[in-house]
Amino acid sequence: MKEKIVYFEKPGKGNTAEVIKLVKERAQARGINRFVVASTRGATAKKFLEAFIETDRRLVIVPWQFGFKGEDQPFPQELVGELRAKNHQVHFGTMLFHTTEFYGTNAPQAMANLLRTFGQGTKVCLEIILMASDGGCIRSGEKVIAVAGTGSGADTALVATAAPTTRLSSLRIHEIICKPVM
Repeated sequence: MKEKIVYFEKPGKGNTAEVIKLVKERAQARGINRFVVASTRGATAKKFLEAFIETDRRLVIVPWQFGFKGEDQPFPQELVGELRAKNHQVHFGTMLFHTTEFYGTNAPQAMANLLRTFGQGTKVCLEIILMASDGGCIRSGEKVIAVAGTGSGADTALVATAAPTTRLSSLRIHEIICKPVM
């Protein structure tokens, strides 16, 4: 099988429109209808909602967990309501690679650092798949497209088979759709 990978020269939100286009193309080619999308403040979630408004495809939006950087949640609650009203999900789960203090080991941070060698977006894609699976938003073994970015917006997308943290070794990355060169 031959498939192209798009490498962006610069990371960040300037790639979001192209990521959406590439994700739609790959989803169509692979028959994938579930998308796990990182969105901290809601801008990326809004763009994906607009892009998939007339389809039967479903989004799982994964913002920061509550209390991650203080008490305020930067993801707008009115957008949570809008997404849920359109049969999409929003999951505010525990950010797994930020649990060092809770579990008392450096394993989560070591995993995060290793994944960042492939790019911040790649680390976040894997983290949100695990979070969404742990939260019951996607089934273990379900093929999904995960989307994340570096700083803000979207610049990374992967095709993967989902798994929860209790079965981490079942998580599979099948394809890299796009990512920054770094």
